[in-house]
Amino acid sequence: MNLKGRMWVIGGLFAFIAVVFIGRLAQLQLGSPEWTDYAARLTESRETLDAARGLIYDRNGQLLVTNQASYDLLYTPRLAREGMDTAAFAALLGWKREALEAAFAKADAYASYRPSIIVRQLPAAEYARISGELWRFPGVKERTRAVRSNQAGLAAQLIGSFGETSADDLKNDAFYRLGDYKGKSGLELQYERELRGRKGVRYHLVDVRNNYQLPLEGGRRDTLAVAGADLTLTLDRDLQAYAERLMAGKRGSVVAIEPATGEVLALVSAPTYDPDLLIGPKRSAHYDSLLHNPGQPLYNRALRGTYRPGSIFKMVQGLIALDEGAIRTNTRIPCDRNIIGCHGPHSYDNLSEAIVHSCNPYFHEVMKRMVQARRSNNLFEDAALGLGNWTERIKRFGFGTDLGGQLPGVRPGSVPDTTYYNGIYGQRSWAFSTIYSIAIGEGELLTTPLQMANLAATIGNRGWYRTPHAVRDVGGRGKPLGVDSLVTTGVDPELFDPVISAMQQVVEGVGGTGRRARTPGISICGKTGTVQNTNALEHSVFMAFAPMDNPQIALSVYVENAGSGGSWAAPIAAQLIESYLADSLSNPEREARILAARDPFPETP
Repeated sequence: MNLKGRMWVIGGLFAFIAVVFIGRLAQLQLGSPEWTDYAARLTESRETLDAARGLIYDRNGQLLVTNQASYDLLYTPRLAREGMDTAAFAALLGWKREALEAAFAKADAYASYRPSIIVRQLPAAEYARISGELWRFPGVKERTRAVRSNQAGLAAQLIGSFGETSADDLKNDAFYRLGDYKGKSGLELQYERELRGRKGVRYHLVDVRNNYQLPLEGGRRDTLAVAGADLTLTLDRDLQAYAERLMAGKRGSVVAIEPATGEVLALVSAPTYDPDLLIGPKRSAHYDSLLHNPGQPLYNRALRGTYRPGSIFKMVQGLIALDEGAIRTNTRIPCDRNIIGCHGPHSYDNLSEAIVHSCNPYFHEVMKRMVQARRSNNLFEDAALGLGNWTERIKRFGFGTDLGGQLPGVRPGSVPDTTYYNGIYGQRSWAFSTIYSIAIGEGELLTTPLQMANLAATIGNRGWYRTPHAVRDVGGRGKPLGVDSLVTTGVDPELFDPVISAMQQVVEGVGGTGRRARTPGISICGKTGTVQNTNALEHSVFMAFAPMDNPQIALSVYVENAGSGGSWAAPIAAQLIESYLADSLSNPEREARILAARDPFPETP
């Protein structure tokens, strides 16, 4: 074939290939929905719409926690390359220029066409200060985001904190994306799924530089965000505020419960802190400061602090002994101080008198009768059987348990059993004479302030309680199922009468150790405790309920390193009871004394 013929063949071949390609391209673009959709997806942008987080109210509808606007500053490197005065921008933010340039370099390495956050959670006031100058800095824009604000400034440790998701959060829950926020502790974490709501989504078509063009499919695929459920707590905002005020400058806790329902009226861990310190761009610095504060304000003493129950535990011993038949209400026992130390002028008490006088030998003998009850002829086996029965009876009062686990981070404390003592002394190597310190609430017994407040409610109810809880309503649907389950101690209600009478005498009787809790017009039943504390002044403890009949409030007060229970814990409890039950406070001198008190306390208050 000559040269001209070859050229026609080659030209025809190229023409044929071109026609094939043009035809196929037309088919893909005009005739194939699958490829049309694929092309659209190449320029599709998915925008997540955050849901408004549920608000938190107190039992009376007063707002505790709300959402407030904060502002992130975003930087797009491509848009800033034509001119950015980094020195001026750093000065506006109050940053060092080197830190700003490092943030810019990190954003550029991530994506030059996409915005990256360089400043998070600017408060509204701070944003207002700089917003008028942002136009001077190309590539910088703001984005509004909602953050939590504890408007009341109360119950910081119970309500908890709200912060940016961690790597574990992103790994464990597909709901979250990088940069999202969630509850990190307390009720904010416990009720995260209810509070967070459901995200919405909006689809856009964008150009190659990620600039918005128009809604995808006319917005038909978009979904709206659904706001989270509001929480109504059982807390009484006014009582909570007053309790925090009384505990200012002290270390300790207050837990107040409504006996009939198990609803927590107030929960204070002192020292506390301003919850809003843990939002905004300085969150990390504030958290570090709180973490290393010697007062441990991040530690929830009310739910996690463990203390020996001391004299308060004697009432439980008496009730179980009555129900077991080990004693009767009129059983008198000599105060033999050669067996165990005691104090005060008494010598031969019955049960009520022994509670009022806090007689150690009396309750030493009471527990001995329960543990060494002659269930076996072998001393050691008898002790093991007796302690096993005793342990189960004690746990029915909520000790050694998490009380239903309805409050975040509750510790169960410790009630020693046969396994515990076998592990220390060996099996068949111990008897009551080895472990008698638990008879008076010392030794290996550990309880929490929550358990002590619950004990006050249980005694006030004459033998039963509802599991303590802090949430009254979720999204208008009422309480979560099972939060207020009924628990009975198994002790005959009539057997509580002598104990309750003794508790009234602790406050009202001549020489009662809780006399500083006396309040006109209110019959307060209480018990003081002085809890041993190694190498420091004892902890002042008081638990009480009121009124004596049909109690409306039960509480425990712990004041660390403050001495006897009657000195500081009892008057604080009385002020709280009166503020909740009465229209006005009757003892301004008592209130002034409490407000002026600061840790460390004098040994003789």
